[in-house]
Amino acid sequence: MKRSRRTKIVATLGPASDSPEMIERLFRAGVDVFRLNMSHLPREKLPEKVEAIRTIEREAKRPIGILVDLQGPKLRLGTFAEGAAMIEAGATFVLDGDPSPGDAARCHLPHPEILQALEPGHAILLDDGKLRLSVVETSENRAVTRVEVGGRISNRKGVSLPHTVIPVPAMTDKDRADLDAGLNAGADWIAVSFVQRPEDVAEVKKVCAGRALVMAKIEKPQALTRLEEILEISDGLMVARGDLGVEMPLEQVPGVQKRITRGARRYGKPVVVATQMLESMITAPVPTRAEVSDVATAVYEGADAVMLSAESASGAHPIGAVETMNRIAEQVERDQIYWSIIRAQSATPDETAADAIAAAAHQMVDALNLDAIMAWTNSGSTALRLSRERPNATVIALTPRRETARRLALAWGTHPIVTKDASDVDDMSFRAAKFAVREKFAAVGDRVIVVAGLPFGTPGATNLVRLAFITREHAEKA
Repeated sequence: MKRSRRTKIVATLGPASDSPEMIERLFRAGVDVFRLNMSHLPREKLPEKVEAIRTIEREAKRPIGILVDLQGPKLRLGTFAEGAAMIEAGATFVLDGDPSPGDAARCHLPHPEILQALEPGHAILLDDGKLRLSVVETSENRAVTRVEVGGRISNRKGVSLPHTVIPVPAMTDKDRADLDAGLNAGADWIAVSFVQRPEDVAEVKKVCAGRALVMAKIEKPQALTRLEEILEISDGLMVARGDLGVEMPLEQVPGVQKRITRGARRYGKPVVVATQMLESMITAPVPTRAEVSDVATAVYEGADAVMLSAESASGAHPIGAVETMNRIAEQVERDQIYWSIIRAQSATPDETAADAIAAAAHQMVDALNLDAIMAWTNSGSTALRLSRERPNATVIALTPRRETARRLALAWGTHPIVTKDASDVDDMSFRAAKFAVREKFAAVGDRVIVVAGLPFGTPGATNLVRLAFITREHAEKA
């Protein structure tokens, strides 16, 4: 399954796509990583979904990544005496700790930590931003607000707080149970919702203990104030534009997307652009022109992956959505402008031998017009360093660890292969050349770059780069 694009596709499974037959069709249409959303997937069904994906992986003989997305805390209003109330703009509306049903003047907010954290001037958004309140006065168990944008509000609608850092952990008891289930089932990536600070990511990484990589979902404005710290501690990032668009002005979201994407590339961390990419294809067989442009923009920016949510989980055209996203990415990557943009964003290599070698491999690709870099990697760090350089060549990651190959399925421009580790330098070069031919990235007479670390099997020890010529013997052994 050789992809003809470097940008990866993440697709969410759901009612429209969770049968083994549909999962296989999605994979063959172009999906590299499957997202299991624990907001909707019952925990007891998680092992079944993972096994369905692993079965397809064994049949296709290609590593497939699995991303388990934790729900995170859900902040909601209490109930209303009549099930709903009409709140008028300009009126005073009180949120308090009284559990009795509310009306047009007040409502219970069953989160005392919010009431304690609110300050005058803070905004409160209700029902995905449809209603907007401004805090006027606070006490320990009560917040008086002015209604800036009114409307009808009903029981248990969501609460968003763009200006308030809430002293609650990103993981609930449900998330902890879901995290254990995901790790036991063999998830490759864990996505953390409601990230406000680096400590939220550190908590999940401590539980994972290397069994899965951790992705921070940037969906709250509070995370942007500590983005550098979050970038540093996370293994990957997701630009969760839907929630960002609720909690901050919509016109600011495109700039935030670019800031996160470029920051992640600077750190060499995979970044996924998500939410509403082909939203109209939930019902329509073709996307809007604006949606096509939106996906293309993420690809031009050098995002590692673009993601489908409801389009593949509950939409009427899940296969069509993947095929459309695949075509957009392929077309963008054929555009000469794409490579000029990618190169203009090149990050300065860190002052390490591994990063210097990755930068040198990139220069060799350009100078010799090569199509493949063969990277022997144990932990995946060698392949990720090469991916960060965004070379105009596929990074073929050769690893003895299946879990490493699955994790690298998310990384830009990587083609992971599971194979036994090299025994010596000659074996390293010979088998690298053989795999380049087998996977149809090179032919007799071509050259490929081989990158590795000595001694073999040592994580993070990239210290060798070699040029290998493809001979007839390589082709015969392939």
